[in-house]
Amino acid sequence: MRYWPMAADKLRIGLVQMRSGTNPAHNIDDACAFIREAAKGGARLVCTPENTHLIEGDRARFSRLIRREKDEPALAVFCDLAQSLGIHLLIGSLAIKVGGNKAANRSYLIDPNGQVMARYDKIHLFDVTINARETWRESDYFQAGQRAVIAKAGVATLGLSICYDLRFAALYRALAQAGANILTIPSAFTRVTGKAHWDVLLRARAIECGAYVLAPAQGGVHEDGRRTYGHSLVVDPWGAVIAKLDHDEPGIVLADLDLQKCETVRQRLPALALNTKYDLP
Repeated sequence: MRYWPMAADKLRIGLVQMRSGTNPAHNIDDACAFIREAAKGGARLVCTPENTHLIEGDRARFSRLIRREKDEPALAVFCDLAQSLGIHLLIGSLAIKVGGNKAANRSYLIDPNGQVMARYDKIHLFDVTINARETWRESDYFQAGQRAVIAKAGVATLGLSICYDLRFAALYRALAQAGANILTIPSAFTRVTGKAHWDVLLRARAIECGAYVLAPAQGGVHEDGRRTYGHSLVVDPWGAVIAKLDHDEPGIVLADLDLQKCETVRQRLPALALNTKYDLP
């Protein structure tokens, strides 16, 4: 496969939008097809959404399907695929068994040699009551992560996060101050919260941090009845949406990033350099 060259501070990325279901093998096949399509379009970094290989609302069946990392077939498939395509691959998250019936909601960054470069376990679990009909208790299924993660991916430095983390601005400030110029936010936003908050929160994180935001998403009505918002998008450091899927159907979106723009914005608006402490009564 041939790719056109890009300048040292430029990066073509691809986001995968999915509608993952209850059959991991089918989800893995769907993800691989979209990843190949994005790489064929020249993407050197491809990102998939949260819950790439499984969305299963039945707790007993979920517990039967999850595997420990060393036994998880999805991870082996994605490592082989990254190597065969010669790309950096961010798997938005896999449910990885960590003890009892609990899983880690774990994001993986895989390098072009097929090696896992970084792991991030979702810190903020989605335990919320959206309305009288929709309540979520992610902590029933998952164990929260304990540390923030940044990792190099070629010319970029990624700050890893997942979905509900988006609402905690301090996490992204810490990632940016540690050197991240791309914030990855793979998600499975609910349809209700997505319509209200998705775009504005993603743009806010980009503006606050002077960083690109990559937000691959789940979209549509899933096999277990879950409804997710889709609308995967890319935001630049000035807060402009530069690429987007305006729907909840599966697909890909490509975008060219100019990483020098992060430095330019941060120099003009040096908010990250300030660490003001506030006295409260």
